[in-house]
Amino acid sequence: MKIANLSATELAGLYRTKQLSPVEVAKDHLARRDQHEPQINAFVVRFHDEVIEAAKQSESRWQMGSPLSALDGVPITIKDNLVVKGVPCRRGSAVSSDHNEPEDSPVAARLREAGTLLLGKTTMPEYGWKGLSDSPLTGLTRNPWNLAMTTGGSSAGAAACAALNIGCIHLGTDGAGSVRIPAAFTGVFGLKPTYGRVPAWPASTMGFLAHLGPLTRTVDDAARTMHVIAQPDHRDMNAVLAGSLGPDAPESVRGLRIAWSPKLGGSVHLDPDVAALTEAAAKKFADLGAHVEAADPDFVDPVEMLNTLWFAGAALALRSFTAEQKQRMDPGLVAIAEAGAKTSGSDYCDALLLKRNALAVTMARFHERYDLLLTPTMPLPAFNVGQLMPEPNPYGSEWTGWSPFTYPFNLTQQPASSVPCGLTRGGMPVGLQIVGRFGADRDVLMASRAIEAVLGFTPLDTPRGSAS
Repeated sequence: MKIANLSATELAGLYRTKQLSPVEVAKDHLARRDQHEPQINAFVVRFHDEVIEAAKQSESRWQMGSPLSALDGVPITIKDNLVVKGVPCRRGSAVSSDHNEPEDSPVAARLREAGTLLLGKTTMPEYGWKGLSDSPLTGLTRNPWNLAMTTGGSSAGAAACAALNIGCIHLGTDGAGSVRIPAAFTGVFGLKPTYGRVPAWPASTMGFLAHLGPLTRTVDDAARTMHVIAQPDHRDMNAVLAGSLGPDAPESVRGLRIAWSPKLGGSVHLDPDVAALTEAAAKKFADLGAHVEAADPDFVDPVEMLNTLWFAGAALALRSFTAEQKQRMDPGLVAIAEAGAKTSGSDYCDALLLKRNALAVTMARFHERYDLLLTPTMPLPAFNVGQLMPEPNPYGSEWTGWSPFTYPFNLTQQPASSVPCGLTRGGMPVGLQIVGRFGADRDVLMASRAIEAVLGFTPLDTPRGSAS
């Protein structure tokens, strides 16, 4: 039995039968974290003594047969933009406040109450402004599948840890793909729940775009996490769905109507390996009894709508910083914040209320015909770390050009997952995106579990390649 390969679900079973102790697990995860951290650079803050003490308490509870939850004694990490009591919330910025936070965010509180073991807080690009893995605060976070490549982002450290199972559960955030992008690039499962499913506090400057969700090695671990974190919290007035994952999903995909859209109706450049692997995965649903057909949602690329909201959110995030401080920030972040500061109130409301609602209605009508939508999560595998754009670059000048499949569903607030579906000929992971109608998180999890069972998971024990 190799602890490094065990999921949270498996740990709970072994704890229950007393075949394994939370203390043993904690020591193993801490040792592997400290061994691999110099290569991957995934942590902003690391805990040790606190983890061992929490593991001892968990061990006592399991021995008495009274665990706090099914996640009691499971090692986890939390992204650096989610507030954890007693440590700073730096948000990837070297000029952000370094004061210790006085209370937990809702997700941190629920996971603490569940008895989990917090290994530390994970890295992200500055204020999560891009889907990459570098920041002025922590430098480069590297992809364990190839240390010369990016993990994607903004949940960068979370994905790197998930790939190596340094912690079984990793809390991230997703405002334009920031859970699903790194999940695809690192070969793990990532879930963006329906907006309002998981309470968020403090509120994100990205507003209604920002979702909270897990990155894990298995779908079951993500589902168990959702049962813990999707609980009501009075600090989030928008968490209207918290407390329930909605009606029960069907037991299998048999009979479901599933649309396969390799380019979302656009002219996206698809890497040949990504195209082949995702199409093969989509066809597997037909083998499982679903009705699968090629179909594109009837909308044009909503990137301008996204940028109106995204850039204004960046302006809000940076409005209290001085000119001297901004000189020490990521120039790309400063540039979009300056653009966002010029957005008029009417343009913002037009994007937030009218255009976004029209897109949501389009997708609601699409889901009258189809239960699920499948797309590639990303049109390309991970590329060189520290670069905004891949080389060669057929995607334009903005990072959203190489992530066209993720952000539309932040605008519509639908649940969406990224499931590993194989490796390219160069040995890099590829993800399949599964999108459900608003509120249908159970359907997305069920379909993700079904395809996971068919495709399997390629485990990674140690980082590959070199940082040079």
